[in-house]
Amino acid sequence: MEVFDAIQTMLAVRAYADRPIPPDTVQRIVEAGWLTGSSMNLQPWHFVVVQERETLRKLGALARSGPYTADAALAIVVAIDKESRFGVSDASRAIQSMMLAAWAEGVGSNWVGFHGLDAVKPLLGIPDSFDVFAIIPFGYPAQPVGKGKKKRKALGEVASGERFGTPFSG
Repeated sequence: MEVFDAIQTMLAVRAYADRPIPPDTVQRIVEAGWLTGSSMNLQPWHFVVVQERETLRKLGALARSGPYTADAALAIVVAIDKESRFGVSDASRAIQSMMLAAWAEGVGSNWVGFHGLDAVKPLLGIPDSFDVFAIIPFGYPAQPVGKGKKKRKALGEVASGERFGTPFSG
């Protein structure tokens, strides 16, 4: 899948088929995050790749906004260095890269949480020098999903040319 096609068609997936993700696909998803650029190349992230069913269930119970994590084939917990000024932006970029790489392989995902996931630390042995930033569950969609059927504001409402308020004409 071309990159723009993935961006244009990716949708949030919150229900997953009971089907494992092949190891080479898991590897590509993790590498997509690892290869993402970061400010000053500091890479202030750490990815914990979770595939054990019981741990996925526990993550689902801990993630108020994502109990469906329990049913995913895989979840990647993204932790960021507390001392990094750029941790949030850099990890956000890495998460988007992983989600797009997964989508290109037919694997759906969704972003769960945004900080406030300290209860995950003892479960996964994450040190106190890191914040648990997000949980990203991955899996093949349980139901067929339409591709690219998104509700968006008109481009002219969210993009300007040269100065704010000047219509963007492409």
